Amino acid sequence: MALKRRNKLDLGKRSTTFWETLGPGIVTGAADDDPSGVATYSQAGAQIGTPILWTMLLTWPLMSGIQYVSAQIGRVTGRGLAANIRKYYGAKLAYPIMILLFAANIFNLGADIGAMGAAANLVTGGIAHFWAIAFTLLSVGLQIFIPYHRYARILKWLTFVLFAYVGVIFFVRIPWQEVLRGTLIPDVQWNKSYVTTFVALLGTTISPYLFFWQSSQEVEEIRTHDDEHALRGAPGEAPAALKRIRRDTIVGMAFSNLIAYFIILATAATLHQHGITNIATSSEAAEALRPIAGELCFVLFTIGILGTGMLALPVLAGSAAYAAGETLRFRGSLEDTPSHAKRFYFVLALATLTGLLLIYTKINPIQALYWSAVFNGILSAPIMIVVMVMASQSKIMGKFTISRTWWILGWAATLLMSIAVVVFFITL
Repeated sequence: MALKRRNKLDLGKRSTTFWETLGPGIVTGAADDDPSGVATYSQAGAQIGTPILWTMLLTWPLMSGIQYVSAQIGRVTGRGLAANIRKYYGAKLAYPIMILLFAANIFNLGADIGAMGAAANLVTGGIAHFWAIAFTLLSVGLQIFIPYHRYARILKWLTFVLFAYVGVIFFVRIPWQEVLRGTLIPDVQWNKSYVTTFVALLGTTISPYLFFWQSSQEVEEIRTHDDEHALRGAPGEAPAALKRIRRDTIVGMAFSNLIAYFIILATAATLHQHGITNIATSSEAAEALRPIAGELCFVLFTIGILGTGMLALPVLAGSAAYAAGETLRFRGSLEDTPSHAKRFYFVLALATLTGLLLIYTKINPIQALYWSAVFNGILSAPIMIVVMVMASQSKIMGKFTISRTWWILGWAATLLMSIAVVVFFITL
């Protein structure tokens, strides 16, 4: 059998500490702060300053809502989002979504790989393209040759590197009164710069690849634990399972937004205060911090870029592979060996290596980030509508349709994202 399950003795020994109960949610939240996200948050802080901080309080519950709904669909049905879309809505909807997701992820991968190479170059002085190739091969190798249940632990521990962004604020002067006002009082400015930045923050924070990844990882949790099953066939597991998903998602999204908050704060207190308002990439943000906030601050920011890049690459490539496998109906899992999931790992490697090739084309990092945001923005709203409709239908979810609270949060996020897409095209 291709899928390697842990035996009953291992299951009996599993820890029940709070850290051990965190899984797909915390990894998904941390992966949201990828180098592309760091660039967007840095640009927001540099261009707008502290008045944009309140958006992180807004996006936390909305992001939690749509991610929880995605995770619940996977846990209840035992299938990922793409598989459910194909099963209940047909190939005519599933194929375009898969293709757009794949394209968006490739541009995101290219932007992230390029940013990691540039960041390593800043620290070591080596060749950026060499580092980009090295990080790409390392990431693909880890995903292919390390089983999911072990690799998931690596990803969880890797989330701690993001606290480097929190550490940055201890080396810069923070205008706390302005920070408090910018955090608690929305200061909406009706100009193109502010609106475009707001839309970019939404597109970066609420991204479609995160929906597919967290849903598929809940399916992996079922496959890798003998005592866990799809809730439609094992309703007795529902209270504990849904409680774990709820806590995991809320904590994961809080972590994601907290790190994003501190990235905005750090760049607002340094770059914006010194009149530097145009940051195109995460490595540019790190380089700009050096003369203002000092060498250690620069190093912390750069380490964060490298760490979150290694965290995001498998999420981007993995979500593309899961979506392709579920849509095209070929079996594949990060828990499978390469010999038993050749097509799955081929898609995963293809997405990552194609992203790597983008850094050798005439598409510069700014364009890659831009088109990634375009694809994600276009894709998010319709997928969110499909996700919310699926989660509300008893023919799909049985008696585990989403509760009123999550229904409100999920649709609020969907409405806000839909408005953001319309505003994006108006300001284009």
